[in-house]
Amino acid sequence: MSTELKLEAVVVPVAEVDRAKEFYAGLGWRLDADFAFDNGFRIVQFTPPGSPASVQFGTAVTTAEPGSAQGLYLVVDDIEAARGELNELGVEVSEVFHPGAPGAQFEPGTKNRATGRDGNGGSYGSFATFQDPDGNTWLLQEVTTRLPGRVTEATYASADDLAEALKRAAAAHGEHEKRHGGEYDEQWPAWYASYMVADRTGQELPE
Repeated sequence: MSTELKLEAVVVPVAEVDRAKEFYAGLGWRLDADFAFDNGFRIVQFTPPGSPASVQFGTAVTTAEPGSAQGLYLVVDDIEAARGELNELGVEVSEVFHPGAPGAQFEPGTKNRATGRDGNGGSYGSFATFQDPDGNTWLLQEVTTRLPGRVTEATYASADDLAEALKRAAAAHGEHEKRHGGEYDEQWPAWYASYMVADRTGQELPE
C-alpha cells in the first residue's frame, strides 16, 4: 500500500474527564485540546513528551469500559531514568522487570515477571508499568537500538535527542579518522549524515 497511514491518536476510556485531565497534565504531557459542545460531547487530547502520537479521552468518545485500555506502550531509552521521573511526579510505577515467559509484560500481577532489566541488556526487553486513576495501564519499554527496518526516517524528537546523536557520530568519526591514518576528513559532513541516518534507522553503520 503506497498511501501513508499514520496512527496519531489513541482513545483512553475514563470515567471522570477532569480527574484524568489532572493526572495527565501532572505527568507533564502537552495539552493539545479540550473542547466541549452543547450536546454533551467533550474531547481532551494530550501528547507525551517526544511522542508523534497522542491520547484522547472525554465524554461520549467511546463505549469502552473505563480502565479497559491495557498495555499502552511508552518507549524510553533509559527505563530507570523514566521510572525515576515518574516517581518524582507522584506516580506509582512498578519495579523494572523483564518477561520470565513470552508475553508476561501483558499479564496482570508478577507471576511470570523476572525482577530487573533484561539479563542480556537487550533492547526491547526491559519494562515497567503504571496506571492512570481509572486503571488504564501504561507499559514503559526500554528501546536502545531499533531492529532494522523499524525506523525509516532519521527524525529527532528534541534538541537533546539530536545533540546525543551528534555526540555518537562525533565519537564514531574520531575512530573512523584513526583507522585512516589520523588524517583530517574533509568529507566529514557527509560521513556524519550517513552515520546519523544509519544510527537512527537501524541500518549498518559506516566505518
